[in-house]
Amino acid sequence: MITLAGPLERVLMRCAFQINLDVQDRLCLVVGGEEEAAEKVGRLLEAGAKVTVISPTLTDDLKKLAASAKILHRGRRFRTSDVDGGVWLVINTLRDDQVLTRDLFALAKQKSFLVCSSDQPEYSNFTMSALVARGPLRIAISTSGVSPALASRLRQDLEPIFDERFEVFLEYLDAYRAHLQKTEPHTGKRQELLREAVAKVKIQARIEFPKIERREPNEQKGT
Repeated sequence: MITLAGPLERVLMRCAFQINLDVQDRLCLVVGGEEEAAEKVGRLLEAGAKVTVISPTLTDDLKKLAASAKILHRGRRFRTSDVDGGVWLVINTLRDDQVLTRDLFALAKQKSFLVCSSDQPEYSNFTMSALVARGPLRIAISTSGVSPALASRLRQDLEPIFDERFEVFLEYLDAYRAHLQKTEPHTGKRQELLREAVAKVKIQARIEFPKIERREPNEQKGT
């Protein structure tokens, strides 16, 4: 039986500061060629990055991207020289290669680039949240490394909520904002009208999860 001793102070100490990175035209590497790598490549391409994939093998989707010159493929294992030439960000999807993971983290400190090794936050200087995406909407979900599986599960349940109809609503908001910028000179009034446009947006939901009880420290000593 697993019991909890107290609040997650250790986790709270490593909670990250959430930002959005502009990777437009930035050189980014993805190490690995399986499904997870393909998902990360897709997110980078969508954000406008210049992507190189380093892996002896590729998924069919990655092969198509390489064949159409949307990504650069180096069909081998990672080399230290791969981060030369202005590489800005590296995503390592190879969980079982601890030597590579440690070497990448050391290189990131030495050459000042960003690195994320999947499920290994101690060897990363940034992490990637589970992402709900619909048109321009992005909802990032993170458990600060406590449970990536939970972040993924929440993403799966949230995705159907933001369907194609919601994307049309986002398009309307974009057009309405552009219209107001041209027709309403007063900033305060524009902001008021934009708030009114979203005032009726609500998420109504309930969550179910296993009940876990926390034991006080003195209770644990007595067992």
